[in-house]
Amino acid sequence: MESILRHIFIFSLFLQFFFEYTISGRTSSFVRTEFPSDDIPLDNEVFSVPKGYNAPQQVHITQGDYDGKAVIISWVTPDEPGTSEVFYGTEKNENNLKAKGDYRNYTFFDYKSGFIHHCLVEGLQYNTKYYYKIGNDDSAREFWFQTPPALDPDAPYKFGIIGDLGQTYNSLSTLQHYMQSSAQSVLFVGDLSYADRYAHNDGIRWDSWARFVEVSCAYQPWIWTAGNHEIEYRPDLGEVDTMKPFLHRYVTPHRASNSSSPLWYSIRRASAHVIVLSSYSPFVKYTPQWKWLEQELKQVDREKTPWLIILMHAPIYNSNEAHYMEGESMRAVFEPWFVKYKVDLVFAGHVHAYERSYRISNINYNITSGNRYPVPDKWAPVYITVGDGGNQEGLASKFYDPQPDYSAFREASYGHSTLEIKNRTHALYQWNRNDEGKNVPTDFVVFHNQYWASNTRRRRLKKNRFWRESLIASFEEILV
Repeated sequence: MESILRHIFIFSLFLQFFFEYTISGRTSSFVRTEFPSDDIPLDNEVFSVPKGYNAPQQVHITQGDYDGKAVIISWVTPDEPGTSEVFYGTEKNENNLKAKGDYRNYTFFDYKSGFIHHCLVEGLQYNTKYYYKIGNDDSAREFWFQTPPALDPDAPYKFGIIGDLGQTYNSLSTLQHYMQSSAQSVLFVGDLSYADRYAHNDGIRWDSWARFVEVSCAYQPWIWTAGNHEIEYRPDLGEVDTMKPFLHRYVTPHRASNSSSPLWYSIRRASAHVIVLSSYSPFVKYTPQWKWLEQELKQVDREKTPWLIILMHAPIYNSNEAHYMEGESMRAVFEPWFVKYKVDLVFAGHVHAYERSYRISNINYNITSGNRYPVPDKWAPVYITVGDGGNQEGLASKFYDPQPDYSAFREASYGHSTLEIKNRTHALYQWNRNDEGKNVPTDFVVFHNQYWASNTRRRRLKKNRFWRESLIASFEEILV
């Protein structure tokens, strides 16, 4: 009997595999009730300061180049600058290589930051574990990270997707569940600390947030997107430089992709090409972001990195009452390109709920004629809102009724997603709800790659059964 059930389950997964089967147009009735949406008190152990004088804290890494052979290691020393050097190597306690960075600090009204260090470590080998040490003497701290596999269309890789995290008990639940997922890197879709919700945009809450997430992002790269809570435009406080704390604390490898701004850039990692856009920077025709994206999409090589993923903060498609149609202007500008270049997935945050669309587009709409509503489009991306990390503003629980035809699944709960790329043709996607403190897989889809969906291209595969064997192996692992 057990064997029969096993085969039935595998067969049902293959039905999903061939037809991208999903629960059609469903609004979940689940109601989250357990944890309050209050920030964790500053004296909680999740914000603990490392021992030792001037010990490095708030350690985080991100990709440091275009192709995944470099990382940028960042940290803060609270008392004095100290050294900006990183010692690293491939053997634990044998950090015989050295890279030197620099440091900066900033003020925001009556807050003065610590000394923020950024160090580029480059020339790394693919698929290699590196150990690194920062700080001096007894206050030095050691961490490690794993580089991605070499760029290859069939390189497997698992991303986590988190947005609007904040620093509440719900945030902690999301972070802990993500860390159990075996994902190798986070695609973060904006709104980090929510320090701007405090009087004078209290920078202490930037410090606490960075210590809070260090448990993950000191060991694996988080790919940063800026959200509206990073803008921090406060002329009443004399602060008129937007994104000031974010830009000082979180650097990106924008120059590696010929971007003029750290707020929009791209990276290639394993079999994915990831493009980060800025919802709160100029993006209409002729602006720097528009010109950059026009060129970047032209040079995407789907033969090397078949999975084309776009990150932004404000969602283009959203059927929640919260932030409804705030992404419409960006949709009007960029959606034709998303369809033309067969973007696979677009991840966004901002709305504190979860929603996934079907493959749809509204590129024929204009103000005088054309289709008024989104229509099915097999070459369009799937749009996914993952703004449900757990911040203090709480959930966006009011969806428009009836559910629009383009919306496949939606639920007002906290959680995170994972995207497990298996090869050039298929990826396993899963949204995980924080169900009363437990991690509950809730939305599961097998995505077909848009570029390799063509029968002509698939016939060119040298190993035409590779994807089947890989997928079967992954399902076997699920069943064990």
